Amino acid sequence: MDKVRIYEVGPRDGLQNEKAIIPTDSKIALINLLSEVGFDTIETTSFVSPKWVPQMADAADVLTGIDRNPDVTYAALTPNLKGFENALTADVDEVAIFAAASETFSQKNINCSIAESLERFAPVVAAANAEEIPVRGYVSCVAGCPYEGDVAPAAVRAVCERLLDMGCYEVSLGDTIGKGTPKTIGQMLDEVLKVARPEKFAGHYHDTDNRALDNVALSLDYGLRTFDSAVGGLGGCPYAPGAKGNVSTTALAHKLAEDGWATGLDFCRLADAEHYLKTVIATPAARTQG
Repeated sequence: MDKVRIYEVGPRDGLQNEKAIIPTDSKIALINLLSEVGFDTIETTSFVSPKWVPQMADAADVLTGIDRNPDVTYAALTPNLKGFENALTADVDEVAIFAAASETFSQKNINCSIAESLERFAPVVAAANAEEIPVRGYVSCVAGCPYEGDVAPAAVRAVCERLLDMGCYEVSLGDTIGKGTPKTIGQMLDEVLKVARPEKFAGHYHDTDNRALDNVALSLDYGLRTFDSAVGGLGGCPYAPGAKGNVSTTALAHKLAEDGWATGLDFCRLADAEHYLKTVIATPAARTQG
């Protein structure tokens, strides 16, 4: 049975869009539960300015507080050199940088142009390489932008090429507003696969119009074997109005299993993690802090 890798992004990309501040201990407990599900990588947190993403202000405490499973890589977003240095101090296993295929989204999200963002990432990648820490790249708005509308597949290809040339081992293709269809995702993949083979890319499809699983199926046909998802289907983006959450890890894992793909995940332990998450985000204290 062929293997598909599910890259769990719930603790970072999922929780960052929650308006109420989730207690640090709850984040740690969630990651500890996810660590027993069978993921090879869990995106734990983001070392960004708490001014822009208050939910991630406890990044170092989360990363140093978890019970580490030796079979799991614990990743964190590090948009600049300071963030990388802080993540390194917290013993991060993998870091990620994030660019956009839309100029307007880049300005709204990280306050700089696409070209400027890539210049900022270069020293992060160089520092990570020096420490032998893998770097993953993200590209937002690969199938549409909340501000500009349609995004040209060639624009996605250009950013992917820069990130791979910079040293990213993989680039995650983010349908940030979840407007992608098998047709538009296919057009985008036709372009980016001119740059590198499918194993260099991951699908990151939000489920705004309930098409994420269809886009995963299409991407499998193109040869992609890694897909991002979030426990409980949490997520969205603070800078993408109307963006629904990531595709649910449970829905993705069950659909892949039905179609004959192996994921290596323990569905019972995944259900436990999802149940715990529901208690966390339903807690009055978590809804009122911050």
